[in-house]
Amino acid sequence: MDIPVKFKRTRIAPTPSGFLHLGNVLSFVITIGLARKTGASVLLRIDDMDRERYQDAYVQDIFNVLQYLELPYDEGPRSLQEFKESYSQTYRMPMYQQALQHLQNTGKVFACICTRSQLTQGAYPGTCMNSQYSLNTPNTNWRLVTDNSILNLKTLTGETPFTLPEQMQNFVVKKKDGHPAYQLTSVVDDVYFNVDLVVRGEDLWPSTIAQLHLAHYLPENTFHQATFYHHPLITDQEGKKLSKTAGSVSIQHLMKEGKKKKEIFQILARFANLPHQNVYDWRSLATAYFNTH
Repeated sequence: MDIPVKFKRTRIAPTPSGFLHLGNVLSFVITIGLARKTGASVLLRIDDMDRERYQDAYVQDIFNVLQYLELPYDEGPRSLQEFKESYSQTYRMPMYQQALQHLQNTGKVFACICTRSQLTQGAYPGTCMNSQYSLNTPNTNWRLVTDNSILNLKTLTGETPFTLPEQMQNFVVKKKDGHPAYQLTSVVDDVYFNVDLVVRGEDLWPSTIAQLHLAHYLPENTFHQATFYHHPLITDQEGKKLSKTAGSVSIQHLMKEGKKKKEIFQILARFANLPHQNVYDWRSLATAYFNTH
């Protein structure tokens, strides 16, 4: 992969809702590898706004894995304590609230009282769109008013036009618990940290398009200037995407089994269908990946 472009900053952005697995590490390695190729700084941004599933143990696991596998990053917290004292997304809540207030002031959101059990089709059917529930109604989501406008997404190989996928129509920007939703916090954070290279798995294409859509509604939008790279996912033996509930492929599990750093990278290379004979650290794994893709 030849990348003549230079970037300022990228990020690894794990969510502390479970223990990191092989797929997370592959994404980290690709991100760090692209950063080193393009001169970008790597920011560790831990997305902890999902307070229902958050645990300190999951944050500590992130630091354990990064340290054990010697995965380098340039900015961000170096310990659980430093994260909790200075880097948690809860400290950026005023920025998220300001973005939500702007969406409210410009009429770009509506209240939705639907429960998950009522929404079984995947795509939101627009049930509450014309109901005119007050945005202050307790226990309601705020959903974005979306359309089918064409969005130009910048990739490493050029711009690609997209429209919002059906399953992302009228997506949630504020959850029933009052917290801002992932799509909003991710956009606000990437703009705040001046991220201009976003690396994600292929499964997050819909989120990328949704976030580009949302960013056009927000003031001082620079998100559309970022470049995106979506990498292939690794799967389990049944062909399913790896999950944080899949303990056997968690890095914590492999570490407890006594697997050395080199062994974990070789296991990861095999899962990713990469040549593994010469893989022994993140650099060699990144080389194997970029020589293959």
